[in-house]
Amino acid sequence: MALGVLGRRRGAILTVIIVERATPGLRGQLTRWMLEVRAGVFVGTLSARVRDKLWTLTRVRNRKGGSLIIYRAQNEQGFVVETHGDTSRSILDNEGLLLVRRPLEGV
Repeated sequence: MALGVLGRRRGAILTVIIVERATPGLRGQLTRWMLEVRAGVFVGTLSARVRDKLWTLTRVRNRKGGSLIIYRAQNEQGFVVETHGDTSRSILDNEGLLLVRRPLEGV
C-alpha cells in the first residue's frame, strides 16, 4: 500500500513548490507544511487556501530567487504551473499546452 493512501484529507490537493536561491528562513516556513524531498523541492497535500497563502509567502520572501508551483487543475493537462522571479527555466503556453523551455548551454 502506498504511503498517504489512508487518512487523505478531503479537498486537499497535491502541491509541489520549487524554490531557487531561497533563504533558510523561507525553507523553514515551507517545511512546516510540506516535505523537502530535495534541496529546494517541497511536496505536500494542501487545501487551496493553505496553498495560496504559502505561494504568496514564497513570492514575497524569495524576491532575489526563482519560484515555481505545480498543482492539480481541471484542464487538459490536469495541472497548473505558475512561476515567479528569475527561474532557470521558463513555461510557455502553446494553445493551452504547457511547455518548458530550458536555456541553451554554452551560449
